[in-house]
Amino acid sequence: MSEAFDAKQQQRTLEARVALAVEHAKAKGASACEVGASASQGLEVSVRLGEIDTMELSRDQGIGVTVYFGTRKGSASTSDDSEPSVREAVERACAIAQFTGEDPAAGLADPDRLATEFPDLDLYHPWALSPDEAIALASRCERAGLEVAGIDNSEGASVSSHEGVSVYGNSLGFLQGQRGTRHGFSCVLIARDQVGMQRDYDYSSAREAGQLRDPEEVGRSAAQRALRRLGGRKLATGRYPVLFVPELASGLVGHLLQGIAGGALYRQSSFLCDALGETLFPEWFSLFERPREMRGSASANFDSEGVATRDNRFIDSGRLASYLLSSYSARRLGMSSTGNAGGARNLRISAPLESFEALLAKMSRGVVVTELMGQGVNTVTGDYSRGAAGFWVENGAIQYPVEGFTIAGDLRRMFASLVGIGDDVDRRGNVHSGSWLLEEMMVAG
Repeated sequence: MSEAFDAKQQQRTLEARVALAVEHAKAKGASACEVGASASQGLEVSVRLGEIDTMELSRDQGIGVTVYFGTRKGSASTSDDSEPSVREAVERACAIAQFTGEDPAAGLADPDRLATEFPDLDLYHPWALSPDEAIALASRCERAGLEVAGIDNSEGASVSSHEGVSVYGNSLGFLQGQRGTRHGFSCVLIARDQVGMQRDYDYSSAREAGQLRDPEEVGRSAAQRALRRLGGRKLATGRYPVLFVPELASGLVGHLLQGIAGGALYRQSSFLCDALGETLFPEWFSLFERPREMRGSASANFDSEGVATRDNRFIDSGRLASYLLSSYSARRLGMSSTGNAGGARNLRISAPLESFEALLAKMSRGVVVTELMGQGVNTVTGDYSRGAAGFWVENGAIQYPVEGFTIAGDLRRMFASLVGIGDDVDRRGNVHSGSWLLEEMMVAG
């Protein structure tokens, strides 16, 4: 697949189009201009019960133009990278800017914050994967899971491979590109017993194909995860300790990031407005980002407006030490950009880590949550209420699966009630975290 996608040529083409857009905007009288462009290609194949279910070969590209006439802003985009289309997008953006209101916070990033160093972060590892090879890998993954005793059916296994290029440039003279890849396996299986059926999944994801787990391992793991959910029981309503497995603990980090995002803060629509400097977590807990980590899932030398990325500590010894700011949101708040236009990158936790078994012993009696359902999280008020499934723990050991219950709380109280972090760190995504043990939540059976 990588032979058909010449990433270097794509980057040269996009850089030329970005430069063209910036120059055309100047010619049209814009006082400033910024342009983001991207091109990507992907292959995704899924099989179900040994037969090809879907095959998708995708190729996408886009160019977004933003122009400024003083503090008036206009934006337009196109999926056609031809010169006439780029010029037309610039002209549409200029026309739009004539009808927008003045916004003192609008404009490019401060020049002294733009990235000037661009080390190789080792993010680009194309996989010469043919459709036939992808089908064979997906089949191996599913077949390994179906061979596990007790597995009754499959919702399929998939293999994906994507590579892409992005370029950002502006009228301050900044023009840089980045290339990256992402590959993965996944499998969803169904287990059955005399009472009913349960489904579960597993997956592997990496920038380099050689870092992926074996497809058979992913299939067998999905099977075991489905089997352990059979025989789910109901829970008695009460207040119990709750242990979130790593995949769900990373979601709690996500809610924190939503709460400290500049856009929510200047709109006064966050449960963490004016919380900078407050203690939110136990003093042994810190949260930071490493945006220039080698091969990191979200690594980048600069954010989506060209500002140099840097290590940011958001929670320092339990205290909220930094917001998550772009140039625009920073100006609205009277602060400075943290290099987070486009979000946080490679979130890492510093805390004493304990084994999963030690966390179970610490909770003694409570609930391990392995699945969450619904969208009951309000990051304006901090209210938290989700449907859930998992396992009941008694005397520090898992006893049986439980389902059909709701967990509820308040995000501030949840953060403050953190009593342990597991060493079972999930490193597949942007947030690397182990399990989180919370002292107590309301559980409704």
